Amino acid sequence: MTDPTLLRGEIVLPCLNEARALPWVLSRIPDGWRAVVVDNGSTDGSAEIARKLGARVVHEPRRGFGAACHAGLLAAEAKIVAFCDCDASLDPAEAERIAAPVREGTADLVLARRRPTGRGAWPLHARVGNRALARMVRRRTGLRLHDLGPLRAARRRELLELGLTDRRSGYPLQMVVRAADAGWRVTETEVVYRPRTGRSKVTGTWRGTWQAVNDMRMVLR
Repeated sequence: MTDPTLLRGEIVLPCLNEARALPWVLSRIPDGWRAVVVDNGSTDGSAEIARKLGARVVHEPRRGFGAACHAGLLAAEAKIVAFCDCDASLDPAEAERIAAPVREGTADLVLARRRPTGRGAWPLHARVGNRALARMVRRRTGLRLHDLGPLRAARRRELLELGLTDRRSGYPLQMVVRAADAGWRVTETEVVYRPRTGRSKVTGTWRGTWQAVNDMRMVLR
């Protein structure tokens, strides 16, 4: 078992049927970091694959992106925690660079602004929804963000102190809003965003995108 005091950080990977993506994702975990795969009810053997590939596996029976993220945050032991989608659209190897400002004390929360590469990497409806939410966040918090950044990093203890309660798609937005309200230094950096492996559970369809946007609007209210 890895000594938590020796970890540079942990990457929380919410997982629902990502058997095809997991081998690549887990091969990209940076040295000194540990993967915490949160299985959210997979039926394709994702949990077993992740365990065999050396990840720590946590089971969260309550369905929801926020439920999986928060279960991973609670299970993490390192001082710095990153969150990353588990579908191979984002490279976990970027976690160390993204977390650097947090480690150095120049930022409290770093969000990775997505730069899509490859056809179908970021569907139009998902971009439109994200752009609208970014404008709402600016009005609500004053933060001039361009993306809600599914790849992000912060200190675990401080994240827990935010008292995050959303367990659906609004979890990432609630984190940003409460961080801003708490006076955190929130910054952006850019990362490559690739076409995902497998079928999207949220933003792959107009309906999924609308549900995610609606969840986030509820947070802003």
